[in-house]
Amino acid sequence: MKTHKHLFDKIVAFENLLAAANKAALGKREKPYVIEFFAKLEENLFRLQSELEHKTYYPGRYSTFQIYEPKPRMISAAPFRDRIVHHALINIIGTGLERSFIFDTYSNRLGKGTHKAIRRYQTFLRRNSYVLKCDIKKYFPSIDHAILKCLLKKRISCEATLWLINKIIDFSNPQDPVDDYFPGDTLFTPQDRRKGLPIGNLTSQFFANLYLNQLDHFVKEELRCRAYVRYVDDFVLFGDSKQCLREWRDSIAIFLSEYRLKLHPTRCQIYPAPVGGRFLGQVIWRTHRLLPGQNVHRFKSRVQSWRTNPPENIDQRLASWVGHASQANTFCLLKAQGLSLKSIE
Repeated sequence: MKTHKHLFDKIVAFENLLAAANKAALGKREKPYVIEFFAKLEENLFRLQSELEHKTYYPGRYSTFQIYEPKPRMISAAPFRDRIVHHALINIIGTGLERSFIFDTYSNRLGKGTHKAIRRYQTFLRRNSYVLKCDIKKYFPSIDHAILKCLLKKRISCEATLWLINKIIDFSNPQDPVDDYFPGDTLFTPQDRRKGLPIGNLTSQFFANLYLNQLDHFVKEELRCRAYVRYVDDFVLFGDSKQCLREWRDSIAIFLSEYRLKLHPTRCQIYPAPVGGRFLGQVIWRTHRLLPGQNVHRFKSRVQSWRTNPPENIDQRLASWVGHASQANTFCLLKAQGLSLKSIE
């Protein structure tokens, strides 16, 4: 296994910090905290660079808010200067570590994304008789810090870079409590082990992908599953035997316990491929794809409220939703709403 050395100088280079600041500011240039940072950009970046070089850098306090769709989750927003550090880190370590990823993992990767994952899902659906759809119980709150650090240390041998990674992980804010027990645990083990990454961090998204990279290779190389798609903690295996899929599910549950993770007790299901299944915000059949009815009703209600109180970025919001909806068979739906990609350009 290749390890990556001499990374820290590249991470803290002024040019990398500047590129990271511009990435962190994308779509947020009008935010007061971004305007304030960019008003003294050079001075702020040199100060940040000095803190990193002298290892006096400490992450700031997160701000949090709740979302309830598609499921209740706490989103954490790091201070802007910390987001710059996250981008600076991933700019340098991301490409090297991604080389170990399998082809069919699609989250937070250049040239991948939800729509390619959905199309791949549909391709496998047409070629197989049954589907095993799984996700992981409270995935982000369950990620074990010690295990994650061990995985990163196996791939990165630059001590200064590991110091920065550990600093980011250690300063994760408290997540929803997860008190699951695993073989060998004592009564207090679940409380004693630090776990949980803040949803919203670029680093959290990347580390979460890396954490399940082990699962990807297990499914492909040990179980020999030829049709498999993963997006964050939503993953799907395809096959022609229901019994085989049941055995794979049980093997995956045992494998995940080594990483202190559990399959969700009610969201793992096996069903025939001709039956439409929901995946990444669409209901997918072999022949076509639709949006779930509740998603459509929620969007219609949102548009209705915007007519009386339009948000500043209404065009961007509409374009985002229409872009997503256009990936499914929604021509009539969009026409009825008077929406298309061309209409909002």
